[in-house]
Amino acid sequence: MSTKQKCNASHIQFGTGGWRGIIGDDFIKSNIHRVALGVCHLAREENKADKPIVIGYDRRFLSEVSSRWIAEVMTAQGMKVILIERSTPTPLIMFLVQHMELYYGLEVTASHNPASYNGIKLIVEEGRDAPVETTARLEALIDENADAEIDSLSIEEGERRGLISYLHAPFNDFIDHILEKLNQPLIKKRALRILFDPMHGSGTYPLMVILQSLRCTVDLINDNKDAYFGGGIPAPTASRLKDLRNRVVDGGYDLGIAFDGDGDRLGVVDENGEYIDANQILCLLYYYLHAHKGWSGPVVRNLATTHMLDKIAESFGEVCHEVPIGFKYISAGIDKYDAVLGGESSGGLTVRGHIHGKDSIYAASLFIEMVCAVGSPTQMLQKLEKEFGKHEMVEANLEFPAARKPEIHKALMIDKQLPHFADAEVVRVNYEDGCKVYFADGSFVICRFSGTEPLLRIFAEASNASRAAEYITPFRKLLDI
Repeated sequence: MSTKQKCNASHIQFGTGGWRGIIGDDFIKSNIHRVALGVCHLAREENKADKPIVIGYDRRFLSEVSSRWIAEVMTAQGMKVILIERSTPTPLIMFLVQHMELYYGLEVTASHNPASYNGIKLIVEEGRDAPVETTARLEALIDENADAEIDSLSIEEGERRGLISYLHAPFNDFIDHILEKLNQPLIKKRALRILFDPMHGSGTYPLMVILQSLRCTVDLINDNKDAYFGGGIPAPTASRLKDLRNRVVDGGYDLGIAFDGDGDRLGVVDENGEYIDANQILCLLYYYLHAHKGWSGPVVRNLATTHMLDKIAESFGEVCHEVPIGFKYISAGIDKYDAVLGGESSGGLTVRGHIHGKDSIYAASLFIEMVCAVGSPTQMLQKLEKEFGKHEMVEANLEFPAARKPEIHKALMIDKQLPHFADAEVVRVNYEDGCKVYFADGSFVICRFSGTEPLLRIFAEASNASRAAEYITPFRKLLDI
């Protein structure tokens, strides 16, 4: 059965993490249809319509049905699709595009955004985040067909015509790929007790299989499907993991692990309930891979990620390469510089030889191997701080009326207004992605618009949190936010 639907003409914009919108406002069936049609036009324009497109979805409200809506439009266009019959983390879709040598994959997700959001992420060849040029062209194609009537084909008819197939065991190769990279005898011998909080998201199954295969004892919290994510955002931040921190201590666990909603961001709690943030995870893993596993090579970080990585790299005779915000730049940097590891302060990382996108499943597995090899992550972190100094980051996420965005952008990026920083020597300013100010003592502050939410983000790093906070206040005053 085929049906037609009139398009909604609102503009659809892809940010650093794909297209995201508020459910019932921007994220609606007509717009989902428009994105699906746009991808079909893109595939034809790029002469890449001869292979199926794999479609996955997380556990958010409307995610599963949206994956079917996408398939119904694509099959009506004669495209073949591969549907996955259960919720999937984004890293799996990236792996499948790479492993199956496909041109495209789609994941219905809004990652760590609040529960009122959903969205669609486009994955391209080799399992990479779609580059800016690709998403810009996709946006243009969607706009060009703003007034079109969109055909859709029922799932049953798509199956009958041989245009829809299913992956019944999509995780097997992905899990094996990760297990092959780990020191399995070491982890099995240590037999850690781990408390895992997937934050009601889609990353539960693969990590559970990996850890149980490695003879870890794993207990779960917040593993049920909850469209409201327990009343908070599905992001593994210190404030959201208070319960995990308490339970790790009360239960005598060796480690607490937490994922975001689509399984590509990682949070860690040590045996004492101390939260280990994303910057610290990056430093620990880079040091471990280089110093203990003998992986030589540089490291890649984005503009808003800790400069401790620079000092660690320098101690190895390596370079830390700085790239714009957006994981596509991290993965490209790993390829370009043959880097050991790349990541960002928001909780995402990947390692050389794995997928070209952030993956909390492999990162968590590798972190567990590190703990088995060297002991307490906090003690290891104290060792790094003794050698390279403390680096503490403070973040401010500032809301503002949408009408003020052009004014704020003009002040920051066109007029290049800078606030006065008392008792701090500015050595240079970078406008590559927002406004980043570097200070003589190695600290920094960066102010930029979020690529996934209507926010102005300010990150500051210094030798202590109070000093870092002092760099944020002048920007707030300058911009009157």
